Amino acid sequence: VQLVESGGGLVQPGGSLRLSCAASGFSFSNYDMRWYRQAPGKEREMVATISSSGGSRSYSNSVKGRFIISRENAKNTVYLQMNSLKPEDTAVYYCRRMFDYWGQGTQVTVSS
Repeated sequence: VQLVESGGGLVQPGGSLRLSCAASGFSFSNYDMRWYRQAPGKEREMVATISSSGGSRSYSNSVKGRFIISRENAKNTVYLQMNSLKPEDTAVYYCRRMFDYWGQGTQVTVSS
């Protein structure tokens, strides 16, 4: 099993980024997927979850209305579209196959 995140970087407040998580080594379409984040000095927190079919999605209150989780099962990829970014969104973002394997993370920095 391998999960590889990409798409992080430096963005100004109010900007957007789209993260990707490419999965391999398992039947991707059979698993719910989740994005987490961890800011310096803070615990890792759940950001968004998507069901195996993509038909059900949920978000933390801190990102609801700004972030969108999606997936393309044909491409074995889950995405996180992040809009209206705030400095407090700065963190390392991880994808996870529910409830075991993790990716290595991608850094998102929101700063002017």
